Amino acid sequence: MKRVSTKIKWIFAVGQLGWSILAGIISNLLVNFYLPDKTGGGIITFVTSATFIGLTVIGLITAGGRIVDAVTDPWIANLSDKCGHRLGKRIPFLRYSAVPFSVVTVLVFCCPVHGESPWNVVWLAVMLIIFYISMTAYCTPYNALIPVLGREQKDRMDISTYISLTYIVGTGIAFSGKMVWEALANATGMEYYLCARLTLGLLSLIALVCMLLPAFLIKEKDYDNSAPVNENAFKSLAKTFKNKQFRIFVLSDVIYWIGITIFNTGFIYYVENLLALKDAYMILFVFMTFVTFVCYVPVNMLSRKFGKKKLLVVGFFLFGLAFLVSAFAGKVTFIPNMAYGFIICVLVGVPLSILGVIPQAIVADIAECDAAETGENHDAMFYAARTFAFKLGQSIAMIIFTSLAVIGQYTDLDETGAEIIRNNGTGYRLSLVVALVLCVLAAVVVIFYNEKKTLATIEKAHEEALAAAKKNEEK
Repeated sequence: MKRVSTKIKWIFAVGQLGWSILAGIISNLLVNFYLPDKTGGGIITFVTSATFIGLTVIGLITAGGRIVDAVTDPWIANLSDKCGHRLGKRIPFLRYSAVPFSVVTVLVFCCPVHGESPWNVVWLAVMLIIFYISMTAYCTPYNALIPVLGREQKDRMDISTYISLTYIVGTGIAFSGKMVWEALANATGMEYYLCARLTLGLLSLIALVCMLLPAFLIKEKDYDNSAPVNENAFKSLAKTFKNKQFRIFVLSDVIYWIGITIFNTGFIYYVENLLALKDAYMILFVFMTFVTFVCYVPVNMLSRKFGKKKLLVVGFFLFGLAFLVSAFAGKVTFIPNMAYGFIICVLVGVPLSILGVIPQAIVADIAECDAAETGENHDAMFYAARTFAFKLGQSIAMIIFTSLAVIGQYTDLDETGAEIIRNNGTGYRLSLVVALVLCVLAAVVVIFYNEKKTLATIEKAHEEALAAAKKNEEK
């Protein structure tokens, strides 16, 4: 088998740039699009913000879509592990899922009725389910290529670093969508939501091109010739969760993803409402991205010196600190709001670099260790199981944030006497407190992960493989 080149590592990472744009559009803009914290000036609501037993319609829809998606993860992973296509187990899925994935991302925002309507609720629910299934069909086989391309620890950490870089860039591109369509609407006088859909259509086209590059430029068979597995999805999934180290890691991952998704979903609200910086959220996001970029190389180096687990624990506690500081946004009067925003971005950017690189590499370690111990290769299923877990976390986060976000919402009148919706920010601060508690809990859980045992098993398997290869050469 060939060793992966730097060129292939970057081509692979471009695929993550593509799908992170699409994922970022949904995770960062969907709630803001359908549940604005204030109306007026061409901004309307498409679904009601009313709550049922404390839960919003938008929260239930997004969480429901995620749960359906999570259930399909093992199925897609099993299909990939069992695939006997001439191009390999993973590449065919990347080729055939990229187009529907990008198209349905735009359709999510193209609700049929211009205003609140039950039909918009139905449309959003159906489109989100299709979106998440398409996302799974691309991302699960894509992630399963990480241990295939990264056979060596250095290659694995390089790949994890590269895809983290492209992920944060993709998320930033998606995040800029709101700023772009607002600028387009102001410059042209075009209808606000038409500008939004045109912008999202362009971003989805860029994402499609990026996703297709690794699908057509990487020859999977050069790096993996393992035989397809021959068992059903649930049996394969059950085997992954028999791995104790994986169970510990996944539990911490679920808890973390609830916390970070709360923050990601609420970022625009925190900037515009708590800090009262209407046009600054993109500036702050770019700065936070820059901080994250700067930290990627040190994280890669430090992980080799101190181990992945220690950095992961540090990352969780740093996130907790960032959320604590964010909860007081706008209340620390002796620090200008813009400066306070930059402080938050630094506190978030550092752990983002850690959590962007380390978890993917840990899953690859656990998958390789399990293969060495059992003699069975379930790479895709391990990533699917992890994806299942963090999507479950994201589903819970959507319910939590959207339910808390309406706390403090009230009706007011604008300068013309028209009724508008405003928010005093109480729910936003509560969401940050919840995120803080969750990240500390995630740190406590991951302490029980036995990294030394995992890496020792991998090293022993490598030594045995080299000894066997040497013995064959001598024959």
